[in-house]
Amino acid sequence: MRRRSEPDFGAVVAHPFTDALFEGAVPRERMRGYLVQDYQFVDLFLALLGAGMARADRHASRLRIAGGVAVLTGVEDDYFRRAFDALEVPERERNAPERDGATVAFRELLGDTAERGGYADVLTVLTVAEWSYLEWASRAPDRLPGDFVQAEWITLHNGPDFAEWVRWLRGELDRVAGELDERERARCLRLFQLATRYERDFFDAHWG
Repeated sequence: MRRRSEPDFGAVVAHPFTDALFEGAVPRERMRGYLVQDYQFVDLFLALLGAGMARADRHASRLRIAGGVAVLTGVEDDYFRRAFDALEVPERERNAPERDGATVAFRELLGDTAERGGYADVLTVLTVAEWSYLEWASRAPDRLPGDFVQAEWITLHNGPDFAEWVRWLRGELDRVAGELDERERARCLRLFQLATRYERDFFDAHWG
């Protein structure tokens, strides 16, 4: 599915926004806008993880997804709080900003998949979101920006725990997809391609 989602997947992995992030060169207002918009996915992403737990076909999978919930509501939520404080983002803008078009489109995909998608659909969207971020963050140089807002956004997505989470998602999707019929596999491919396109659109919206 990744191969059939090019060139969009590659454009996410090697995007000018992340190249600038590695250098600590994303202007403050752009980083502020990017994080405010990205935060609008958190609640729906949590719902998507919940849907995965509910629809998983085995106990071990539910436990693994629960670990993802813990990260999202723990270290990642703490990062957003500290970053918003540093960037002087008021409470109203954190929770109810005007959403740009790329954010609206991706939120609709997350919400629809959480509400109506099967386990394979949920895994597909989760895998795109997490794998694409691991791939771009893994390109980071050893020397990180001095600004914690930019540096920690990188390290949140390239550490060993996150890499293991992505490895599990990919393996789980492969396992579940092996039991799908041709029509269901085609649906997952469309979801993978659409989610990848929305990831690219989101980066493009904040760099150009």
